[in-house]
Amino acid sequence: MSTRRVHVVVSGRVQGVFFRATCASEARARGIVGWVRNRPDGAVEAAFEGTPEQVEALVEWCRRGPPHGRVDGVEIREEPPVGDRAFAVR
Repeated sequence: MSTRRVHVVVSGRVQGVFFRATCASEARARGIVGWVRNRPDGAVEAAFEGTPEQVEALVEWCRRGPPHGRVDGVEIREEPPVGDRAFAVR
């Protein structure tokens, strides 16, 4: 089984709209490990690790975000897998 890891930065109205909590729930439901956190510039950044299909599904969710959010952009950078064991909200 291949593993893919990406680092994403999501911009828009993504803080104060339960983006991190919803992202964590979506990640855990898909079996993805990694983390998500707010940035001082108002964006949210995260790292997702799992099968290519799992990771792509969560990236697609990030393009929509939670119901009260507004996603203006998603930057994606591939990273080598690090073997996280769970998904954390930082």
